[in-house]
Amino acid sequence: MEHLLQSVKIKINEKIFLKDPESSDLGKRIIENSILMINEMGFESFTFKKLGIKIGSNESSIYRYFENKHKLLLYLTSWYWGWLEYQLVFATNGIADSRDKLSRAIEIVTKTTAEDNAFSHINEVLLNRIVINEYSKSYLTKEVDTENKEGYFVIYKRLVNRLKEMIQNVDKGYAYPSSLASTVLEGSLHQHFLKNHFVSLTDCRGNDDLSQYFTNLVFSVLKS
Repeated sequence: MEHLLQSVKIKINEKIFLKDPESSDLGKRIIENSILMINEMGFESFTFKKLGIKIGSNESSIYRYFENKHKLLLYLTSWYWGWLEYQLVFATNGIADSRDKLSRAIEIVTKTTAEDNAFSHINEVLLNRIVINEYSKSYLTKEVDTENKEGYFVIYKRLVNRLKEMIQNVDKGYAYPSSLASTVLEGSLHQHFLKNHFVSLTDCRGNDDLSQYFTNLVFSVLKS
């Protein structure tokens, strides 16, 4: 899978950025260092001015790539969901049994993230932490409906839909496949957050606990 991913370019909605950061060395440094800085200081404290100082570039040069830091967060989270989608597709492509396929998919989207060497300028482990801690800030805004119509969340929605279809393939009569699929993705982020910050509120404390929990949750409501 790693060899295949090396030739993959994760396509992000072009309306999110002004200039594709993958098109230049400066753009890649903007992405690489914004991940490091947001992980370290949090999204609220992060600014383009601080990023410019970090990468040794004018603040104005960053604005040539992104209109504001909200758009940058949308780009980072969209990239993460796209990366996770590719992992899910490659990992489940050769599995014929629908239950085995769904079980593998749940494992992929809930497991602890490991760094992927196929993308040298992006630290997936730190990006995963940002998604866990900051993803809700990308859509809990007054502009969410407009941005949704513009397709800003299409990759995330596509990932939910893939999981929904796998649920339907196991139990075509189940009435809430979309709700269950989105619960797995959102619930996984929440459980990771609890594990990191409010450990007494979750039973998922080991690396494999989340996958086992959500696998048990999903298959307990589905009929063979």
